[in-house]
Amino acid sequence: MIEPFLSAIPVLKRLVDAGFEAYFVGGSVRDYLLNKQINDVDIATSATPEEVKEIFSKTIDIGIEHGTVLVLANHKSYEITTFRTEGEYQDFRRPKEVSFIRNLIEDLKRRDFTMNAMAMDLHGTLIDPFNGQIAIKKRVIETVGSAKERFQEDGLRMMRAIRFVSQLSFSIDTETLKALANLVPLLTNIAVERKRAEFEKMLVGENCNSAMKILLETNLFSFLPGLAKKEKLIEKLLNLEYFGLNKREMWSLLLYCLNLKEKSIEEFLRNWRLPIKEIKDIQHILFFVRKRLEQEWSAYDLYTAGSDIITSTEKIYNVIKSVNGMESTRRWLDLYQKLPIRQRSEVTVTGVDLMEWFNQQGGPWLKETLLKIEQAIVEERIKNDKQLIKEWLMTCSQK
Repeated sequence: MIEPFLSAIPVLKRLVDAGFEAYFVGGSVRDYLLNKQINDVDIATSATPEEVKEIFSKTIDIGIEHGTVLVLANHKSYEITTFRTEGEYQDFRRPKEVSFIRNLIEDLKRRDFTMNAMAMDLHGTLIDPFNGQIAIKKRVIETVGSAKERFQEDGLRMMRAIRFVSQLSFSIDTETLKALANLVPLLTNIAVERKRAEFEKMLVGENCNSAMKILLETNLFSFLPGLAKKEKLIEKLLNLEYFGLNKREMWSLLLYCLNLKEKSIEEFLRNWRLPIKEIKDIQHILFFVRKRLEQEWSAYDLYTAGSDIITSTEKIYNVIKSVNGMESTRRWLDLYQKLPIRQRSEVTVTGVDLMEWFNQQGGPWLKETLLKIEQAIVEERIKNDKQLIKEWLMTCSQK
């Protein structure tokens, strides 16, 4: 066994020593079998939430109505969930009621895919009642039991299946894919925030292209914000090699393919419920991508963009142009580092100086003049020296 399982074994042991069953479950077990990095572990137990709280002195109720308690132990936190069954689902999203049980197999039966319906005890022994290991060996995504029932319980599972295609480079089982294609309208019942979380994970997966093809083939894309009737534009993405782009770069590339401009970009991303800062970052990147496709970077553009935006812009530019532009990216970043200034605070002149020199109150002219100075320094038309800037301004005002 490896970390983070090893650090969590004492937590399982305390539950077992108290007379309860306790196992590692879900994605951590799957990723362990796939030799993938594991960031955290989920623990399932036969102990009820109240029994868990009696065993551990430091706990937080984070989802106690669904059986989940956060346990603080050994300077770490662990989500411990009671074995449960779920009643009839409402709105194709969540169960009307949850019942706590003592049976592990019944708990695993309610999970989405066989590769996620495995458990591992503190000795590393696997419990795999639905042949998740076989699915992993075959690299196939299949539901636990009836795909139709699993998707009708929670329509988001359809997006999870496609997301796993991207992340794991697995294929979707034939029957599972058939049910998915028939039930995609269920996504209308799912909150945009939940759809966005799955979509973003899909965008940055190693096999995103295959996942995007399934989005198109099953018509699932039509039930995602702003993508209905955009099939031909989305297909442009399939013709590009975009491995290694991060989340905001993938959003920017998608928007480029969708040919959205200015206000339409903000409206599209707001419909996806993206945070305002992320929207502005993506708009900024896309602005410079389009400018970069028309011309090389000017000194002032490099200054305005900053190193992060320069890097993202160049990565997307290289994808669109189908070139390996690592050397040119380094060259632009090197030019950026050599600029006379790289941020406004480095300018030696302030607004107070300008008002004193010109004997004027503040107003739009102040901002315009400061920008004029900033650009002149960046373009090396004037040195960043207060006296030289004053003389230059006075000369300009006399013309």
